Amino acid sequence: MAERGNVAKHLPLSESTYYMMLSLLEPLHGYAVMQKIEEMSGRMVRVGPGTLYGAFSSMEKAKLIEKTGEFDRRKTYVLTPFGREVLAWQILRLEKMLSAGKALFPCERVAPDA
Repeated sequence: MAERGNVAKHLPLSESTYYMMLSLLEPLHGYAVMQKIEEMSGRMVRVGPGTLYGAFSSMEKAKLIEKTGEFDRRKTYVLTPFGREVLAWQILRLEKMLSAGKALFPCERVAPDA
């Protein structure tokens, strides 16, 4: 298990990074990650190739993801154990934020404009 300080320097995750990491709980190539992000977010988050591959490079350097293979110019990535730990901490952060928000602002009766 990584030191909490090492995890904390990666938090909070941006919305797009959160979805990228969540997508990479299983090995996927970039295009599949882009599709999965759109699906998981209900089309609220879209990540383009430039953003995605720039983030992949940064996450790989930070040891959050690792390349698992390459076939026909498609590189496949997956979260590392450290990446899973960072993602788990982000989910805890989001749960606390959601809990506090619901306690103070009962928004289930209010729907944002679509």
